[in-house]
Amino acid sequence: MVKTEVTLCGEKLDNPIIASSGTFNYGYEMNDLYDINILGSFSCKGTTLEPRNGNPTPRIAEVKDGLINSIGLQNPGIKAVIEEEFPKLRKIYHKKIFANCCGNTPEEFAEVASYMDKEDVVGFLEINISCPNVNGGTSCSSDPSLAYEVTKLVKARTHKPVFIKLSPNVTDIVSIALACERAGADGVSLINCVQGMRIDLKTRKPIIARKKGGMSGPAIFPIALRMVYDVAHAVHIPVIGIGGISTPEDVLEMMMAGASAVEVGAMNLVDPYICKKLVEGLPAAMEKYGIEDINSIVGVA
Repeated sequence: MVKTEVTLCGEKLDNPIIASSGTFNYGYEMNDLYDINILGSFSCKGTTLEPRNGNPTPRIAEVKDGLINSIGLQNPGIKAVIEEEFPKLRKIYHKKIFANCCGNTPEEFAEVASYMDKEDVVGFLEINISCPNVNGGTSCSSDPSLAYEVTKLVKARTHKPVFIKLSPNVTDIVSIALACERAGADGVSLINCVQGMRIDLKTRKPIIARKKGGMSGPAIFPIALRMVYDVAHAVHIPVIGIGGISTPEDVLEMMMAGASAVEVGAMNLVDPYICKKLVEGLPAAMEKYGIEDINSIVGVA
């Protein structure tokens, strides 16, 4: 029997499949479709200090092998998440989640993290410095010194492992990852969405109300793979690979590039059973390629 179990920062996951933030909400809604305890983990919807209504509509546009979104981190705010969402989650989920923390300033990131630090259902913090669909905050993803500052402040406010979620919309993603590592990050997750847009030929205007949005889906997989490879070979902390994963083979390829685990995002919107299919299909894919232990292929490429 093949071994799919992985370990991140001392926490064991039954498999490397993590549902990504923004496409899995707060988890309990998906449990109506299947038992989400089969997942390695999942990252909850991006949560800010105060409630956010999100961006104006339209905020979704289709593309070949993917989609563009400009949701804008719509969420009820940290207090509502703790008081209303997490109690519902605890009733059905028996593992630790990634808490996706967002903010406009380094101090806001740290404050959201301090709230999440007290929650028993939270095993990891995923600090989302890279959302392309909000005003403010995104400079942290492109400036190594700001990424360093956010990481340092967050680490001072939590005892939980901290993963910094990185943006592909930068000149040198490796320099950002190294800055986070120097500041004490326990890991990095990448990539977030690639900026893109679509134009309606009839109206001759951009489809997205904000004109541009974040592109995700299978079309960005090779971009994500290259960036995971570059970062994983530069840092000495775990890397979670994100971007366009839709098959068990994609999981193996991402881990060969250097990822210790993977997140699955946009495909949850196309097929809400995709994470279940990946968990169930991974052992057969491993056997096909002669892989007895999933950890043995991390970074072999």
